[in-house]
Amino acid sequence: MTPQDPSRPPRRPLDVVALGEPLIEFNQVQADPPMYLQGFGGDTSNAIIAAARAGARTAYLSLLGDDRWADALHQLWQAEGVSTAGLRRMAGQRTGLYFVHHDERGHHFSYARAGSAASRMRPADLGGEWQDLIAASHWLHVSGISLAVSDSTRDTVLQAMRWARDHGTRVSLDTNLRLSLWSLDAARNALRQAMGCCDLLLPSLEDTVQLSGLSSPADNLRWCLDQGVDTVVLKLGPEGALISQDGQTQTVAGQVVQVVDATGAGDCFCGNLLARLVLGDPLVQAAHWANTAAALSVQGHGAIAPLPRADQVRQALAAC
Repeated sequence: MTPQDPSRPPRRPLDVVALGEPLIEFNQVQADPPMYLQGFGGDTSNAIIAAARAGARTAYLSLLGDDRWADALHQLWQAEGVSTAGLRRMAGQRTGLYFVHHDERGHHFSYARAGSAASRMRPADLGGEWQDLIAASHWLHVSGISLAVSDSTRDTVLQAMRWARDHGTRVSLDTNLRLSLWSLDAARNALRQAMGCCDLLLPSLEDTVQLSGLSSPADNLRWCLDQGVDTVVLKLGPEGALISQDGQTQTVAGQVVQVVDATGAGDCFCGNLLARLVLGDPLVQAAHWANTAAALSVQGHGAIAPLPRADQVRQALAAC
């Protein structure tokens, strides 16, 4: 038997578990007359599917309604190899929806999620299999959107983050700031709490500019570190990423591609990054992989359909 490498944590049954709200997506593919392509979304769901396609062992934790959309989501995760052991159905409740609109300024979201099953998540839901799945995973991934959906989801996410770290599971946080869901002050206060409970912060520059009031990537990276986070990967979109780890700052170059739809690109980055970290990549190398995956994902419509699989990313990296 090969001895365990003392520099690496013992192997766990799962690599990445995500907690949050899945959504049904209607993505605009034609303006006049308006036409929408039905797909799937929800930032943490997007990220966990991206991680699964990158080769990670994954599970998703959420509350679902009892409608046909919940059935479709359940089938999606099963098809993608994401464990559904942490999904609970709520009788008489519905699944949230969102619409994506496109114009010269980019993509914009409209939500129909108020009162959804997942928005009713409470800290008491963390018992049983949710705690078991979190403890069985190397990473728990959460987002700022889940903090914003309702007071009870925010309390649930924060408690899950603390519980995970107490039990040796590392926590990643994507800020995913959506000011249509809450005020900037409320977002800043909640995200600062969450940053104090995470091991890896994965914000976008757009988010941190609004949260910090600063403009340059370097200043925003410093602001993130000042919140008590040790490791930050600041996503810069087509400009790549700016990374701080162990007091060292490094840059990962971006890629210029023809953007069709950027919906879910940040989630793709997060899922791929976590998968590659568990598979043994150093952070900078994992970020390079994740940036390539995100560049591939923006070349198709929707949050899920364009997410690349590992062999596609390898081919793109080989062509660079």
